[in-house]
Amino acid sequence: MAVHGPVFPEIDPDEISSNPSGNRTFGEVVRSRLSRRAALRGGTAAAAGFLVAAGLNGGAASAATAPAQAAPARGGHRGLLGFEPVPTSSEDAFTVPEGYETQVIIPWGTPIRPHGPRWNKDASNSAAEQAQQVGMNHDGMHFFPLGHGREGSRRGMLVLNHEYVDQQLLFPDGDAEMTAEKVAKALAAHGVSVVEIERGRDGTWRVADSRRARRVTGATPVTFSGPVGADHPALRTGSRPLGTLNNCSNGVTPWGTYLACEENWNGYFGTEDASWSPTAAQARYGVSTSGFGYRWHLADPRFDLAATPNEINRFGWVVEIDPMNPGAIPVKRTALGRLKHEGCTVTESRGRVVAYTGDDQDGDYIYKFVGTGSWRVQRALGRSPLDHGTLYVARFDDDGSGTWLPLTHGTGPLTTANGWADQADVLLRTREAADAVGATKMDRPEWIAVNPRNRDVYCTLTNGSGWDNAVTPRQPNPYGHIVRWRERGRDHTATTFEWEIFVLAGDPAHDPSVELAPEDVFGSPDGLGFDDDGRLWILTDVSNSTQNLASRGHENIGNNQMLAADPRTGEIRRFLTGPRGCEITGLAFTPDQRTLFVNVQHPGEATRAWGEPTPADPRAVSNWPDFDPEGRPRSATVAIRRTDGGVIGA
Repeated sequence: MAVHGPVFPEIDPDEISSNPSGNRTFGEVVRSRLSRRAALRGGTAAAAGFLVAAGLNGGAASAATAPAQAAPARGGHRGLLGFEPVPTSSEDAFTVPEGYETQVIIPWGTPIRPHGPRWNKDASNSAAEQAQQVGMNHDGMHFFPLGHGREGSRRGMLVLNHEYVDQQLLFPDGDAEMTAEKVAKALAAHGVSVVEIERGRDGTWRVADSRRARRVTGATPVTFSGPVGADHPALRTGSRPLGTLNNCSNGVTPWGTYLACEENWNGYFGTEDASWSPTAAQARYGVSTSGFGYRWHLADPRFDLAATPNEINRFGWVVEIDPMNPGAIPVKRTALGRLKHEGCTVTESRGRVVAYTGDDQDGDYIYKFVGTGSWRVQRALGRSPLDHGTLYVARFDDDGSGTWLPLTHGTGPLTTANGWADQADVLLRTREAADAVGATKMDRPEWIAVNPRNRDVYCTLTNGSGWDNAVTPRQPNPYGHIVRWRERGRDHTATTFEWEIFVLAGDPAHDPSVELAPEDVFGSPDGLGFDDDGRLWILTDVSNSTQNLASRGHENIGNNQMLAADPRTGEIRRFLTGPRGCEITGLAFTPDQRTLFVNVQHPGEATRAWGEPTPADPRAVSNWPDFDPEGRPRSATVAIRRTDGGVIGA
């Protein structure tokens, strides 16, 4: 996800690389392979726009040639997409195809239990009240059914992340003055919401009273497990570990727990101490004196880099949360590495747990964790499968092959002689370890999804800032793309794979290499997920510094949106568009696939096209979803259903 700090930035911080290594960029790899194919095919590869060999099921077909209606594909297969696409939009509205209906549920400030503190539309709720309400800026989520069959699709625990806060909208008077109470409220608006919801006989969803409902915030007690234990010297601050911050996307384990992923945690820290300067490891994670401008360190020494230097080491992890046990302490699973986790997609292979994660910053990497032995045996022995295994980082090679490089102490350059103390040190400095082994720089790796039909893996690469070594097929790459790979033998524990570009996003009016039809254009793919039928859902996050602007080549793309793709045919159709200033994110289905939950994050945030909200005028950009003349825009979850009760997208 892009970072949208309390002050509208010239550029999103995660579009600025903090990677000083000389490792090859993904762009160099793609260009090299394209050059070799062009020589062999007389240049037809360049004309095709599909930038690497179609080694996986023949590659993605051009959306420009896709039929308007779902039609038989190769092998007699009918396309998966059975809805009429919606056009792009710059309106302050949420739009879905004809034959679908929507319901806004659990917007920011909704009490997590029906009788909890009500949301005040002037944002005057206290920190204590916010801790009992749904947080701000909804992101990744999952629906955990309560019951089997129809009951499991009618009632369940909806667990969702809250990535960050907009302090101009969070406080009645904005953030001109920072106080301890404001920091406490901001911490309470972060984290994760666990809410029980149910669908009534009238078809609408509502919050149910539930003993399982809870908030995990930036002030909730947490613990650590794995090679970097809670007693590790790098985590010691004199106080117990608290909270989780900047939870972006998510994951779900086979044993039914939720994984919240800490992304841009570095932005919350700062200092006024002029003598402080970052270490090499801190600089590699983008730690700076000002962070993203939150200024929490002015009111809480926990976020002062000079006063509490080890606090930053407590963030950058994947956090495991039990949605069914409100008394369970969240656990930060350190074997998965410390970085800016966009998400953590978990799958199984040969009885072992495998977890994929992207590090969302320009020039950073894609990782994979492979558990040791059967996860069921590990659980039976009372051990977490996420504490025992090997963390790898990806190298993409010119010929369309790839290798997973182990980040294991004592292997390759990660030795004591080279300054690596032990495995805990490797994990605390995961980015530097990946630099050392020669991983391939990528263009902001974000969500990762595994196709349930053939086990192929997909990753969104949102965009690139255009720095000297471009990390994508374009330099710069303002629109992003999606890469997919197949692990050797379709075994996710394998250490080699074959890769290709699935789709190059953008607008052919500005980039002729884009093969999308004008009516199907999109930019900055971010969220990603499959449904059980094999449809690939793509959610976008075009930055508000770019959205709707002709000067940035985005006048035809409009507001952020969600699209569906058929991986077998390459057909892509736009399924929905969001209101002004928002990002479309989060993706969850009920088991029967008849309700789709999608999150609308930061509607009404500052944009170059529409302006900037202020305490005096919080509705300057958007008034979605309440459209209350005395209110303000709110992130929210939208429940989408077909009016005929059918499967979403079919």
